Amino acid sequence: MAILVTGGAGYIGSHMVWALLDAGQDVVVVDRLSTGFRWAVAPEARFYLGDIGNADLLGQIFAENEIEAIIHLAASVVVPESVSNPLSYYENNTGNTRILLSAAIKAGIGKLIFSSTAAVYGTPAVAEPVKETAPLLPENPYGQSKVMSELMLRDTAHAHDFRYVALRYFNVAGADLKGRTGQSTDRATHLIKVACEAALGKRPSVTVYGTDYPTPDGTGVRDYIHVADLVEAHMCALEHLRRGGASLVANCGYGQGYSVLEVLDSVAKVSGRPLSVDYASRRAGDAAFVVADATLARELLGWEPRHADLDAIVETAFAWEARLKQDAAHHIAVRAGGL
Repeated sequence: MAILVTGGAGYIGSHMVWALLDAGQDVVVVDRLSTGFRWAVAPEARFYLGDIGNADLLGQIFAENEIEAIIHLAASVVVPESVSNPLSYYENNTGNTRILLSAAIKAGIGKLIFSSTAAVYGTPAVAEPVKETAPLLPENPYGQSKVMSELMLRDTAHAHDFRYVALRYFNVAGADLKGRTGQSTDRATHLIKVACEAALGKRPSVTVYGTDYPTPDGTGVRDYIHVADLVEAHMCALEHLRRGGASLVANCGYGQGYSVLEVLDSVAKVSGRPLSVDYASRRAGDAAFVVADATLARELLGWEPRHADLDAIVETAFAWEARLKQDAAHHIAVRAGGL
């Protein structure tokens, strides 16, 4: 039987596909390639180009493949974009999840792992690791679209022979430890990727938004999780469901926060290059401190992260960014007839 990965050509999705294949799983991918890349999908996976909002395509996939479980990663994820274009987020993240769930139930597929987010919590009331029992107070359509999807999962599980694990990601960063894939999205907003691009001269500088937060150095503190550990949490969730485990929601983070300036220091150290830094006022909605309490994932899923070190995360991210720059230079040379 196969695992269907929606959004399997994206950043996290491409890592997920490689991890499943490494574990000997049969993998099917569906992706519309709006932000993902066909080359990022491991060649051993069966690929379908299209939107999970297309019920006919889902029916085809389920008819042509014996799907055991779905790892649902397809989503729009840029917070400012969700504010300026909320209906597209409710369509892609919430409406299309409803279509996927409907098709899965119709096909008799009873296991799903869902990509959720720490954005469901909004701004934590206190500067301490946030638990899954914290109030859900999303401050933008992106976070709200994920809350609505979680509610659909809950209600579907109550009504059908269906179980799920919703993993609430904190700040995902880094790249595949074997160098096979990484964060390749153009105009990405992730701090570590932005800083690595600046270190390589692909950006003129890095902007720090707010230096007056109630944190040790005045900049925002976040919980950065290596993508390899995040993918491993999904593997643990899959085994949990295979064992007959109950539906659950769990945070994915390390419980250790790093400030913006600490991240920039790490990138400068790893790259051996000074960063040009611009300072600006706080952005609306940015919290001072967002760190995960991931006790549930560790205790109920048996998840044991192995890469909880900021420099190690940055090293893989920088290596991938350097490869992207080298590949781009090679392609330019080829087009110019230089090679």
